[in-house]
Amino acid sequence: MSAVRFLDTNVLLYSISTDPGESTKRERAIALLEHDDCALSVQVLQEFYVQATRATRADALSHEIAVGLVKTWTRFPVQETTLALIEDAFEIRAVHRFSYWDSAIIAAARGLGCEELCSEDLAHGRTIDGVRIINPFR
Repeated sequence: MSAVRFLDTNVLLYSISTDPGESTKRERAIALLEHDDCALSVQVLQEFYVQATRATRADALSHEIAVGLVKTWTRFPVQETTLALIEDAFEIRAVHRFSYWDSAIIAAARGLGCEELCSEDLAHGRTIDGVRIINPFR
């Protein structure tokens, strides 16, 4: 299986949203997750778990449900956090001036050979080191 699209945390979070104002984003996120050519990172899965189970979240998930979703999403290739990935993120941050965490997402997408990074948080249409940023919610 070859991963083409790397999914950022916001895609996973929209997929579980019960906010009526986010129904279009939820549908789009679910549609993305139905593809077999997606990829994630350990960082994305960790961020999802923390945000989805946050006590102040109106539609917070239980620990069990969040863990079940994370396990389900490991059907996709998952980039582990390695020293090489951290060093790559440092370089991306230095050159492109993204936050470290956004740089680590870009490094993970690049590390898995993804052509696209689906994220609401980065500049739509910009290409960083061969990875094109796509805002799927535009």
